[in-house]
Parts: sequence; structure tokens; C-alpha cells
Amino acid sequence: MQRSEFLKSSLLAGVALASGAAAMAESAPAEKKAGKTFNLNYAPHDGMFSNLGGKDFTDQIRFMHDQGFRAIEDNGMMGRPVSEQEKISKELNRLGMTMGVFVLDKGGNGQNSLAAGKPEYIDIFLNGCKRAVDVAKRVNAKWTTVVPGDFERNLPIGIQTGHVVEALRRGAEILEPHGIVMVLEPLSDTPNLFLRTSDQTYEICKAVNSPSCKLLYDLYHMQKNEGNLIVNMDRTWDEIAYIQIGDNPGRKEPSTGEINFNNVFKHIYEKGYKGVMGMEHGKSKEGKEGELALIKAYREADRFLS
Repeated sequence: MQRSEFLKSSLLAGVALASGAAAMAESAPAEKKAGKTFNLNYAPHDGMFSNLGGKDFTDQIRFMHDQGFRAIEDNGMMGRPVSEQEKISKELNRLGMTMGVFVLDKGGNGQNSLAAGKPEYIDIFLNGCKRAVDVAKRVNAKWTTVVPGDFERNLPIGIQTGHVVEALRRGAEILEPHGIVMVLEPLSDTPNLFLRTSDQTYEICKAVNSPSCKLLYDLYHMQKNEGNLIVNMDRTWDEIAYIQIGDNPGRKEPSTGEINFNNVFKHIYEKGYKGVMGMEHGKSKEGKEGELALIKAYREADRFLS
């Protein structure tokens, strides 16, 4: 073969090989492609990618990292065995990922409302704070979610608020030396709950007056309870330490309900928020299809931020 023909054949073969590789990459399953880091620090939870990532939470964490997520949250972390907590923490450290919130498990019989002001309920809460310190240190966590419990209908609202503030001050005294922040979450699950709105939570945080007592602004719950999300976030911004996500109705991924997440995320991003954005919601579809749809929804909303 002439040298010119050899070079021509080699060039054509190289082009064909490159084209074939590109075509293979283009047709590769989406779940195998690594994603770039998101502009906001979205945090999935256990089970959110169990079809694509595997049943084991640490396997899911690796998958989350591959897709561009750089944080997780785990409401039930306090209930996990120590060995499992350590395993999760080790994987997060290896990947350079942030541990988001876990729920402060007060224990007891579930009726321990801080609004009631009963000493036995306060003691249960304070014991939970002490145990939360150990867990937070083990998993390198900074935030723990606190829900004060039910509204106490036989007491005036001012008295209930005073009870809650006093209990939270005592809890903050336990957490503050360790740099741990309890984030108070107003909820929409039932009207029986004491804490319902962002302005009520803001007032309590100001009264507690501690860097260890701040506001968790859950977009799903606040859309249901008060709406006007951007305005109310701005009003309470100096007390917001953590944000969670969920569309309404349905509490599923962005774009499945009425919230304009393109605008909401853009507003949060432009305010310079660097904290965790907990993905506190389910999926609109089942199986791998639903998990891929979830990733796509976040990519679509996040693309307006770069």
C-alpha cells in the first residue's frame, strides 16, 4: 500500500472510530453519565435513587455524587446503628459531600409538645439534644430539625409561645458549644401543630436569640400555609439557615405542581445562599423512569442559575 493511501485509510478509520465512540456515548443510558455539580447544593435522601443507585444508602450516595449532587439529608439518622452512621459519614468524607439535616428525635410517646410547658416533656427534648450532639459529631452534621409538637388548646397562644421559647433556649445551650444548629420547621401536615408559619418561627428565633436556633424554610409547607414564597423568604431571611424543596400539590419534584421553581431557585441563588437545599419530597413516577425524571427536573430548574 502506498504511504498516502495508508495515511488516508488510517485517517478514515480514526474518524469512524471517533464517530462510533461519540454515538455510543450519546446512546449510553442517562444514569451512567456523570453530571456536573449543581449551582445550588441540592440534597437527596435515602431511597430517592434506590433503582439506579442500589438499595444500600452508601451506593446511592455514590450515584448521587456522580449525578452532580454534593449533599444528602437523612431524617432518620439518629435511629441508625452507630456502625451505619460511621459508614455513611466515611463515604461522605471520601466524596467531599455535606451532611444536611437529621431530625432531632425527642423520644417519648410522641405527645411531648413543648408548647404544653410540662417538665417531663422538656426533659425528653433536652435529652434528645444531648444525643443529637453525639450523632452530629459522628456524621459531621451541622443542622438538626426540631418540631415543637402540637398546639396546646387549653392555653393562650402567648403562654404556649413562652413555653416553646424557654425550652428552645435550654436546648440551644446544649447545642451552641458544639456549633450545631436546630432548625425549626413550620409544617402543614395538620392544623394541630403549634408551628405553622415563617413569621411565627421568625419571632421565636429572635426570642431565643441564639445562633443554634434558626428557621428551616420548607417551600412545600410554606406554599400550603402562607404562599408568597419569595416575599416571605426575604422577610425572614436573616433567620433562615436551611431550605427544603417540594412542589405543591403532591409534594413531588420541581415542575410537577404550582410553584415556579425557576424563579424561586434563581432568587435564592442571587441572594447568595450557600447552604443545603434538602430534597424533601417524593417522585411523580415510579422506578428508574421516575428517578431520571427527578434528575431532569433539577437540571432544568438549575440551568437558569449559571
